[in-house]
Amino acid sequence: MKKIGVTFLAACLGGAVAVGSYKLIEDKYQDSMSFEEQQKVHFTNNPMPAINSSTGDLDFTQAAAAVTPAVVHIKTTYNNPGASAGRDQMQDMFEDFFGGGGGRRSRGPAMGSGSGVIISTDGYIVTNNHVVDNADKIDVILPDKRSLVAKVIGRDANTDLALIKIEGSGYPIVKLGNSDDVRIGEWVLAVGYPFALNTTVTAGIVSAKGRQIGILDNAQPSENGEPQARTAIESFIQTDAAINRGNSGGALVNTRGELIGVNAAIASQSGSYEGYGFAIPINLAKKVLDDFKAFGEVRRGFIGVNFTGLDAEQAKRFGVDEINGLYVNGVVPNGGAAQAGLKEGDIITKVEGNKIYNPSDLQERIGRLGPGDKVQLTYLRDGKEYAKSITLKGEESIKTNEPRSASVVTKNLGAAFAPVSDVLKKKYRITSGVIVTAVQQGGYFDQIEVAQGTVITTVNDQPVNNTNDIEKAITASRNNMVTISGFTPDGSSMRYQFPIRR
Repeated sequence: MKKIGVTFLAACLGGAVAVGSYKLIEDKYQDSMSFEEQQKVHFTNNPMPAINSSTGDLDFTQAAAAVTPAVVHIKTTYNNPGASAGRDQMQDMFEDFFGGGGGRRSRGPAMGSGSGVIISTDGYIVTNNHVVDNADKIDVILPDKRSLVAKVIGRDANTDLALIKIEGSGYPIVKLGNSDDVRIGEWVLAVGYPFALNTTVTAGIVSAKGRQIGILDNAQPSENGEPQARTAIESFIQTDAAINRGNSGGALVNTRGELIGVNAAIASQSGSYEGYGFAIPINLAKKVLDDFKAFGEVRRGFIGVNFTGLDAEQAKRFGVDEINGLYVNGVVPNGGAAQAGLKEGDIITKVEGNKIYNPSDLQERIGRLGPGDKVQLTYLRDGKEYAKSITLKGEESIKTNEPRSASVVTKNLGAAFAPVSDVLKKKYRITSGVIVTAVQQGGYFDQIEVAQGTVITTVNDQPVNNTNDIEKAITASRNNMVTISGFTPDGSSMRYQFPIRR
């Protein structure tokens, strides 16, 4: 009997050691897993009850019950008046970017309010960058009324995403869904803390996908007044579920209780809900959040092209037949696109075999990838279709490989250019030329009213076919005067002369 007792105790001790060792290894392994991988392990060990989709009689109770325990209220404090004022402006811009409401905040230590979603049992929370930007203190209030101080793990203004963390474990989480599967007309729920109220759930449908509203570009001021390269990624899910001030950073979930988006902005004239809200798709957020956890910042991959989205008007302006796709204005030397053979004037029509209708179709796809990843692009050149695999490069390669012509052509002239098409050459009976694809407000071209769509055939009486030709012609000028000749968008001949700094 004594021998049996000793054996039993030894077995218990061995089991405890084994369980403890397994737990230690599991915790260490979990740190290296993506949030999606962590969730798969969690939900395998803790399966969710079956939640019926919203077909037939609508019933959102199960989805709401699954999600609300993991959506938190975020309160921010700003001790620096300058930082809080900047943050107030940012918050106003994001939450009522089409309107002028909201009221002014009182002076002194400023307070902000938003929402967040717990995505891991050890306290990682996704929210908006503009909710926590410049905050001196971030308090997270859980649905059970506990209040915990959070720290910022990473922020990204280009996607308006942030990852914060609270101490502890065993938190309820919202299951990450697949935003690619979201369909227009699908029922969704918005969960958050509007107007600093307790958890609020509203229902609506997905009314559009891939929306670009220009809010992220407007929210990123340039440094020292210089133009800033466009790296913002906007491909919002649009919904008519009621989203109000304070919902920012909250959950947009499907009727199965899966997180498909992070609420970010509303379209409003009054500052309150007027019909449309916008959420960042979760498939874009997954990559950004994993980068935050691993590196504390986003490691973004770049194709190395500048482009203009095509529609019927732009196609006519550029003299091309395609009304969908992206017209390549410029290619970064030694970038991924240049190494794959893309050139100015090419039209990118597909990414990974999927047709491109808007710039967001490409930007969101690339936003999910990092340096070294490959992506297949299909493009048109002279009416022929090509497909190339492009290796994305890091941000440092874009900066170091920026063409020298950008110093004059982009910064001072305030314009972007691309080679003219064969159609335009025949129309104007010319053998060379570039077309103005974009005009920056405040630049020289804006001041002398050179419009987008203008064809420039010569600069300082020298034929030009690309930005390098323009740079050489300007550099050769001895009196800092620039003379351009060509045709206005309506086909009239034009010739302008103006001084320029070099």
